[in-house]
Amino acid sequence: MIVCERDDVYASGCAVGRCYPLYSRKTGSSEKKDKIVNVEFLVVENGSLVTLDITEDEINLLEDSCSAIQLTARIVDAPTNEMNTDAFVEEARRIEQELKGFGVTSTIIRGEDLRVQGFGGLYGVGKAAVHPPALVVLKYNPAGAKKSIAWVGKGIVYDTGGLSIKSKTAMPGMKADCGGAAAVLGAFKVAVKAGFKDNLYGIMCMAENSVASNATRPDDVHTLYSGKTVEINNTDAEGRLVLADGVVYANRDLKCDIILDICTLTGAQGIATGRHHASHLSSDEDWEHKVSMAGRSSGDLSFPAVYCPEFHFTEFNSSVADMKNSVADRNNAQPSCAGLFINAHLGFDFPGTWLHVDMAHPATVGERATGYGVALLNCLFGDSSSRKMLQDLAPVINNDNGNRSSQTSQPKKMRLN
Repeated sequence: MIVCERDDVYASGCAVGRCYPLYSRKTGSSEKKDKIVNVEFLVVENGSLVTLDITEDEINLLEDSCSAIQLTARIVDAPTNEMNTDAFVEEARRIEQELKGFGVTSTIIRGEDLRVQGFGGLYGVGKAAVHPPALVVLKYNPAGAKKSIAWVGKGIVYDTGGLSIKSKTAMPGMKADCGGAAAVLGAFKVAVKAGFKDNLYGIMCMAENSVASNATRPDDVHTLYSGKTVEINNTDAEGRLVLADGVVYANRDLKCDIILDICTLTGAQGIATGRHHASHLSSDEDWEHKVSMAGRSSGDLSFPAVYCPEFHFTEFNSSVADMKNSVADRNNAQPSCAGLFINAHLGFDFPGTWLHVDMAHPATVGERATGYGVALLNCLFGDSSSRKMLQDLAPVINNDNGNRSSQTSQPKKMRLN
């Protein structure tokens, strides 16, 4: 039984899904994996209990959201000897088949095809692994769509750090580095089943950052999908490389108006905003506020980081390439800098809206994944949903004359002296 206010029903329902993780390799367990959990809501308004007026579609939304959170958490919880890039691709294909009736299709680019087509970031990170890297794109194009939205997820199924290898205490738990791509897969499933009204693309950048004779070396220079060259000074700063390729694909190939990347990107995120709040950036101030608002509505909390390219992007200066991939000064707003690296490949003059969510710490609690991101994305883009529950939770920013300003505000500009 859950006692809450009406506006907290969705977040509370999603919280139930987080309480029942699916992944287990325990033997002799008496737990029933298929147990049914019945949830009763008691809704309070002005100190009194009221009847929750909820449709069957909204009940299905709650059930689908819980299921998707469990899917996301299961992918993150699974070890890499099971959830390698090949297995992750199959998970995406399974969701595509499940959503076939909604018109969902996919594009999958893998292995050497990534190199041939110019995805130097994604290929460079994953080329040393036994299981090849992959760019997986799920596509949903409903009739009457007025805008195109891309969710781009970091899917590093394991991060050894590459040749800049992590220590024996820092490496355990790196199976969770695919949390962003897992969230995109789960959120995409919910959005499509809830009647998303705009074009939606779920882009998952999958790779294993491994060590072998052909692994990327510090000092190597890679050309990313943007055409920009990157001098590698830290192979453990790999997530931004794969995401840079993903957001450029969303812009160049899919012509998206709004591009959001979500990722377990920096350990410094936890220092900046803690274990419970993600850290986010945006080129649009209204959308920056909207992510915070959607976090509070969904239970997937997030707090803004500093967006100031003129102070931070110089951290990536390189003498031989367009930029390095890791900062010179690790005390200068690392979560902001990491996001700006991705933004730079999309272009600081990108005319659409770019959002970046670094959820390195809230992706897990203890040794378990939380399914972070599924609820956040569906609340943030609730205006594009057919479900009233999500529409009511969608954040709205008003300007001085009372009109919605998120569609009209000007993106922030980078000023260099």
